[in-house]
Amino acid sequence: MTTAQRSHALVFALLAALGAAVPAAGQEIANPDLFGKSFEAARRGLEQFGRYDDPAALERVADVGYQLALQSGYREVPFSFYLIDMPVPNAFALPGGQIFVTRGMLDLGLTDDMLACLLGHEIAHVTKRHGLRLQRRATLLNVLSQALLLGVMIGVDNDSQPARDGTYQPGDNRKGNMLQGAMATGVVVSELLLRSYSRDFEDEADDEGQRLAAAAGYDPDGARQLWELMSQRIPQSKEYGYWRTHPFSDQRQRAAEARAKELAILEPKPDDDYRARTQKVLYDFGHDPPAKLFPKRPEAEEEGDLRQKILRFAEQSALTAWPVGALAEQIRLAELHRLRQEQVEKTNELARDYGAVIRAYLAQLERVRALTPQSPFLKTLEREIADLRAAATALYPKAQAVWREGIYETTFLETFLSNYPTAKEVPAVALALGDAYSRLGRHTDAVREYLRAVEADPQSEAAGRALRGLRALAGHLERPAALQQIAEEIDDETLRQLADRRLAELASTFDDIAAGAEYLERFPDGPYAGEVRERIDVLAQNLYGEVILYQGVGDHAKALERIQLILTHAPFSRAAEMLRDKAVVSG
Repeated sequence: MTTAQRSHALVFALLAALGAAVPAAGQEIANPDLFGKSFEAARRGLEQFGRYDDPAALERVADVGYQLALQSGYREVPFSFYLIDMPVPNAFALPGGQIFVTRGMLDLGLTDDMLACLLGHEIAHVTKRHGLRLQRRATLLNVLSQALLLGVMIGVDNDSQPARDGTYQPGDNRKGNMLQGAMATGVVVSELLLRSYSRDFEDEADDEGQRLAAAAGYDPDGARQLWELMSQRIPQSKEYGYWRTHPFSDQRQRAAEARAKELAILEPKPDDDYRARTQKVLYDFGHDPPAKLFPKRPEAEEEGDLRQKILRFAEQSALTAWPVGALAEQIRLAELHRLRQEQVEKTNELARDYGAVIRAYLAQLERVRALTPQSPFLKTLEREIADLRAAATALYPKAQAVWREGIYETTFLETFLSNYPTAKEVPAVALALGDAYSRLGRHTDAVREYLRAVEADPQSEAAGRALRGLRALAGHLERPAALQQIAEEIDDETLRQLADRRLAELASTFDDIAAGAEYLERFPDGPYAGEVRERIDVLAQNLYGEVILYQGVGDHAKALERIQLILTHAPFSRAAEMLRDKAVVSG
């Protein structure tokens, strides 16, 4: 058990024994309106770019981050930490205390000292109010909660102007086109997350970040070590990741090295009370969010759905802040019961995916057991897991009967494999599902299922047929990620060579920007990552040209579709930067 885990277990035991109230010392929400807008930017940012699901990595970031946050003495916002699924190494902060670290940054293999200096730098951007001292970023934050109402103007030269019904018609020399709804929010979120600070702000954050790291017990020389590591591992281009949002110079590295020599590494203070209070503040915010987070317009999300999204995001943030104790267990159980209820409510009992729910329970069981092995909550989880397994087992004969009859839908095959992953029917069911996906054009999914059939029983007839299916697909697949998966996971040398030849051809010629983004997400260090990244940049630039073209002829819908593709699949491209440069808040 780690030091943090022992600490969590001890505090849990003390709170349970004494019935103690959550300590008052901790973070507050001094400006609910500001925090609400920043919170919603964080939620939508993770929704737009994707959450990186690595509980161990998130625990490590939170353990280090909250030590530094405590040392900052800043109490005006509850800090929260998130992992965002971006392949490029980066980290950034929002004014409301939301700190993001990308998957690509974690993949560099940071030491705790490097991570502490990185997080200290981002915390300093919050405590020094850098986000609010940048007029453009502050303006965008001020309208974030109203973006669905106000829209965002993409200012490009064209001859369109709004008609009375709100559509755009050719003519009359007007610059710009109105983006509304989620698209407008996407532009705002991209701007908030991916813009750099000034040199002065960066220097101030470097200084404060190293001080916080030393005060929390970490070596402030981690800043210099971090610079060196990134200089070795990633291109020093202002177009790339961290260098783009945190401009680098040799002078900054020398300054970091000099500061480290002057800072004494102190003994860290216990942060349990601080984290428990932060948990409560975040939880309470989710249960009573500001009304301004709920815009009123027909195309906006239904208020009930949005409230549920905000509540769940706040509860997950609270759980990261402090993962033990009665409130943490309440949050865990509520989420598990929601997942279970979604399946129980399905009228077709063979469509109930008990397997997915059981896996969610097991993940929480493992997490709680590691943090608080004596918690009585473990018995609750074990009992409910047994009930779910019994329910799935009771349906197995019916599922077998449907399988033998041979009349079923694709969803039945998916649920069968999820509920009964070790059943004797798995190779044949996986083959059938692979064939179904292939017919539907879902070739990446087809590859996954064919590989499952081979892995389940390599000597079976189903495995042989799955290999033939893979050979048929490999020569004309349009998804680089699927080809890479075949090349890495299959033992058939002929098939591997076929997949690799096709991948070498496709990596610089594919036309689907989402397919390229999928490859980088799954294989960020893959042998063709460089070619795929270059091709994505070309496709994003082409899409930007189409944005201008469609705005010029007044085809609003097609322009929005292409903007969404750029922001979603190529957020660091030159095209995405040009979109953000031309974004003007309208109101």
